[in-house]
Amino acid sequence: MTRVPEMTPTATKRSSGRSKRKISWDVVRTACVVLVMLYHSTFLSTYLHPEMTPRSVVFPFQVGASLLLVISAYFACVTIGRGTLLRYWWGRMARLVPPFVGAVVVVFLVMRWAAVEGWFYPTRSDLVSNLLMLWNWKPADYWFIDGSHWTVPLQLMGFTAAAALFATKWGHGRRIIVVLWLAVLLPIVQWPLRVSDPSEIYRTVVDGIGVHRWHLFVVGVAIWLWSTRRISLPHFLGMLLACMAGQALHNYAETPEGLVADWGSTIAVCLGMLVVAVTAYGPDWNRVVPNWLAGRISWFAGISYGVFLVHQTIGYIVMRKLDDVGVDPLLQTAAMLITGTVLGWALTRVVERPSHKFLMNTYDTLAARRKARTKTG
Repeated sequence: MTRVPEMTPTATKRSSGRSKRKISWDVVRTACVVLVMLYHSTFLSTYLHPEMTPRSVVFPFQVGASLLLVISAYFACVTIGRGTLLRYWWGRMARLVPPFVGAVVVVFLVMRWAAVEGWFYPTRSDLVSNLLMLWNWKPADYWFIDGSHWTVPLQLMGFTAAAALFATKWGHGRRIIVVLWLAVLLPIVQWPLRVSDPSEIYRTVVDGIGVHRWHLFVVGVAIWLWSTRRISLPHFLGMLLACMAGQALHNYAETPEGLVADWGSTIAVCLGMLVVAVTAYGPDWNRVVPNWLAGRISWFAGISYGVFLVHQTIGYIVMRKLDDVGVDPLLQTAAMLITGTVLGWALTRVVERPSHKFLMNTYDTLAARRKARTKTG
């Protein structure tokens, strides 16, 4: 992770010194979150709750959340060289953790207030275990309040690992290439052990640190390296193919009939990796996205993390209530999408942005005081 140059492929400078975000990234991020919502509302909803009326339109591919991890890794590379390393890490924590805490509390309260008979009814101990993300280590013992939250600890660990690497020689130059190859090849090598009924300790550690998803972070970093001309096209393609192989192995599921591959989701994620690469390397899409649409896409992209955190479980409750009174499944799906968007907007306005601003201002104030004491001392 060589230091990011002042002019990056993700921003163009205005004469005023302000940066203009590429609309292409907002389009990709928005598309990923919408795909997550469609997967949850049209497929996973009735899979988890088969008593509900089957959906008339189904999107059965698990793709959006995986690509969001790829994008997170890419932008970690873009931003990690700006300012101090500690401020970078603190900024990531300040952006991710408060909305997550707020979402867990909101979902918990809704699940208890609008409880559905026969569905999971969370207790206070469930609230605590979800706030501590214990399901990341033992999902069989600690139930998700909202299944979408599985990405949060992986992002927290990913940003922390990026900061730790960047602080050493292993986060720069040729050494980071070695780290990336190890991170994608080691999970592939250990895959037979992972699917052969390993010990609980092994499963807890390996799954807890997300070994089977490391390729998603690797491909995000590789895209940045290639888009900034730090690795050649053949090298990038080799790493991309290795990451695609890692995704294919990840999408094998254990069933009574043995291991079954989800090739639909695998192909969708692999195609998404190519889209992210083209977005990073190529020009902005502002010439093909009209201004009236660009504004709406950018608005949704700005609240996408909040939408991601609160749409699933609450959306299922909304759909079940509507299903009980005979509402058409297509309208149920629309209701889940709308509910998730409204709640995500509220979480962004009330929690995410104010908390991030407060935490960053607090950090900057304390840092300025430390600097002043150092000068006077």
